[in-house]
Amino acid sequence: MQIISISSLKGGVGKTSVTLGLASAARAQGIPTLVVDMDPHADATTGLGVKQGQDIQGRDDIGTLLDRPRRVNLSDHVIASGWPDLTAGAAETGIPGGTKVLDVVRGSSRTSLFERPTTRLRELRRLSTLLESVTKYALVLVDCPPALNGVTRMAWAASTDVLLVAEPSLFSVAGTERTLRALDLFRKEYAQGVHSTGVVANRVRPASTEHQFRLGEMERMYGDRLLPVAIPEQGNWQQIQGAAWPVHAWPGETAAQSAELFEELLSALHRPQGRRSQRRH
Repeated sequence: MQIISISSLKGGVGKTSVTLGLASAARAQGIPTLVVDMDPHADATTGLGVKQGQDIQGRDDIGTLLDRPRRVNLSDHVIASGWPDLTAGAAETGIPGGTKVLDVVRGSSRTSLFERPTTRLRELRRLSTLLESVTKYALVLVDCPPALNGVTRMAWAASTDVLLVAEPSLFSVAGTERTLRALDLFRKEYAQGVHSTGVVANRVRPASTEHQFRLGEMERMYGDRLLPVAIPEQGNWQQIQGAAWPVHAWPGETAAQSAELFEELLSALHRPQGRRSQRRH
């Protein structure tokens, strides 16, 4: 099972949007996927069509589960995504029919209780322990909080891959470089299971001279850690997320182009069972 943490040093770079785009691509390709919403804001949960206030019998949020990881079975607490069923509209959307498995472990503000940085293995392995009982999925996407804190490090410790999201701006580029250095140090001590790390440029405006300059800077600074897929800024992304729809089902040419890019990004990241990534950074 591949576990990808989607992280950023700061908010506002579209980390959750990338998580939802990858989830949409995985669902469209029929990859059984679980989204674990570790961000206390729980925006990924909302974007996947799961309401925070709804009565969900016996299914706890991730913050509650992290408090007792050895006494619960994570599979008992997953919730099916509320995204509309794409199978019926396959002829219109071009998405093949068949079962679409996309489940969520809902986020909550309780996760913030674990934000304090720690080097205790028992604390760092809380998410790893929860995921040990999960066998239904080929892919797990972990939406991390927008900070380099204990929750993010807990996600890294459980992951096989880490994806950092950056926008082509001065502060984001510099912050991502610092995060890469911190991640490399953390991997040596606590996360030897992380096979690869990469950076994706998000919210890119191709016509912006500043963005083109920063993209060149990212190529020089990150080398082949910068993935060959750049996600452009999309004006209706807030509308898509507000409607709790997958980008693959949203009408219009702009959404279709974004859906293709997220499929390319997923292809660059995803390793089907039995195939190991060649990227070892």
